[in-house]
Amino acid sequence: MKLERRDAGGLPEIRRQLLDVYAEIYADRAGEEFHSVARFDERLGWNAEVPGFTAVVGYLDEVPIGYAYGCTLQAGTRWWNGLRTTVPEGATVEDGRRTFALSELMVLSEVRGTGAAKIIHDELLRGRQEERVTLLVEREHPKVCSLYTTWGYGWFGEVQPFPDSPLYDALILLRAER
Repeated sequence: MKLERRDAGGLPEIRRQLLDVYAEIYADRAGEEFHSVARFDERLGWNAEVPGFTAVVGYLDEVPIGYAYGCTLQAGTRWWNGLRTTVPEGATVEDGRRTFALSELMVLSEVRGTGAAKIIHDELLRGRQEERVTLLVEREHPKVCSLYTTWGYGWFGEVQPFPDSPLYDALILLRAER
């Protein structure tokens, strides 16, 4: 698998690829407004505007088979909006250096179970300086949540970031090595 890294300036070069992979993965949910390609593209754009935006795309034979992207949570971020769980004081305070938000990690069905997702994930985090990583997993996907747990993530809380979004489990990975 070939991996390519892009920052916000390089997003236009790969945006169509990201949208196409998303459309394939979420084809069965395309009728849901929140999971539409247009709404995904809107969320992608928001992420790219935040400092620290990075994307990694995995290719097999020049065909994109998956990707991950995220950004560094800034002071006043909306990431923790909709948090339904009581967490320790200060646990959601962001300063633009503390937390990397892994917004999306997805691979096509034909490469699931091959380790491709972990390779893309690890490449995305390589060299990052944040002390922790957070991501959201749909509550209805316990197998995915369990996979992240094997990668070292721990449960943080329950969040519904948008009124029309699914309910998510927020997970945190504390990073000893940076």
